[in-house]
Amino acid sequence: MDSKKLYQRKTPPFWESIQSYFKTNIGILAAFLLFFTTLSIWSEHFLTSSNMINVMRQITTNANLAVGIMLCILIGGIDLSVGSVVALSGVVTVKLIVEAGMSIPVAFAMGLLSGVVSGAASGLIIAYTEMPPFIVTLAMQNICRGAAYLIAGGNPIRITQGAFESIGTGYIGWAPLPVIYTAVILICAFFIINKSRLGRHIYAIGGNKEAARYSGINVKRVEIFVYTLSGLLAAFSGIIYAARMASGQPAVAIGFETDAISAVVVGGVSMTGGVGTLGGVILGSLLIGIISNGLNLIRVSSFWQYVVKGIIILIAVYMDMYRKRKERF
Repeated sequence: MDSKKLYQRKTPPFWESIQSYFKTNIGILAAFLLFFTTLSIWSEHFLTSSNMINVMRQITTNANLAVGIMLCILIGGIDLSVGSVVALSGVVTVKLIVEAGMSIPVAFAMGLLSGVVSGAASGLIIAYTEMPPFIVTLAMQNICRGAAYLIAGGNPIRITQGAFESIGTGYIGWAPLPVIYTAVILICAFFIINKSRLGRHIYAIGGNKEAARYSGINVKRVEIFVYTLSGLLAAFSGIIYAARMASGQPAVAIGFETDAISAVVVGGVSMTGGVGTLGGVILGSLLIGIISNGLNLIRVSSFWQYVVKGIIILIAVYMDMYRKRKERF
C-alpha cells in the first residue's frame, strides 16, 4: 500500500460540510458581505448593537415564511398565500382574546389552526385536482385576506394584554423571543430537510414527480404536508407579528410573500424544484433583511425598495437558469 495514502489525513465530515456550504453559497456570501460593508460605511447607525438586534427581529418573519415557501418550491410548487395567512391568524387570535374572552393559549391554538386549515386546503386541491399551485395559492391569498377583513370588520383590533404582547416583544437575555422562535424553526427544518426520509421525498418529487411516484413515494401526502406546514409557519408568524404590534390588522403583511420568495430564490433554490439548501435560504433572508434595513436607514423611498427587490428576484432567477443551461451543455 502506498505510504502516502496510508498516512494521508481525511477531511472530517464536519469540515467537508463547511467547505461544501461555502462553495455552494459563494455568490450570495459575496453579495451579503458587499452590502454589509457598504451599509456599514454609508450609515453610522447600521452597525450599532441596537440596529443589529432590530435587523434580527425584522428578519424572523421573513425567515419563517421562507422556510415554508422553500419546501413548496422544492416540490415544484409555490405558496402565494402566506402574507394573507399572517394577517388572518393575527386577526383570529386577537379577536378571540379581546371579544370572545378566550385564554391566550387557546386563542393561540385557534390562530395556528386557521393557518393549518388554509394550508391543508391548498395542499388538498393541488394534490387531488392537479391545478397549478400558482393559481390555487393565489386564490387562497384572496380568500384568507377577505376572511381577515370580514372577521375584523375592516378595522384593526387592539389588544392591551401585556402577557400577549410579551410573546412578540419579550427577551431572553439579549435575544428577542422572535429570534429564538425562528432559531428553533430553522433547526427543526434542518432535520426535516436533511436528516429525514420526508426530506429525501421532497427533493425526489421536485426532481421528477412521476419517477418519485413510481418509486413508491406517496406524492399527494407529501404535497399536503408541505402546504400545511407552510400555512402553519405563516400562522405562527402572524400571531407573533400581532403580538409585536399589539393588534390584529387585516391589512398587514401585503407583499410578505414577495420578500420570502426573494429570500428563497436568492438563496439558490431553483424555481423548477428539487434543488436548494436551507443554508442558502437563511443567507437569502439575512440579505433581504439587511437590504431593507439599510435602505430605510439611508432614507430610500419604499417605492424604490420594491424596485430593488424586484430586480434582485430577476437576477437570482436568471442566474439559476444560466447555471442549469451551463450544466446541461
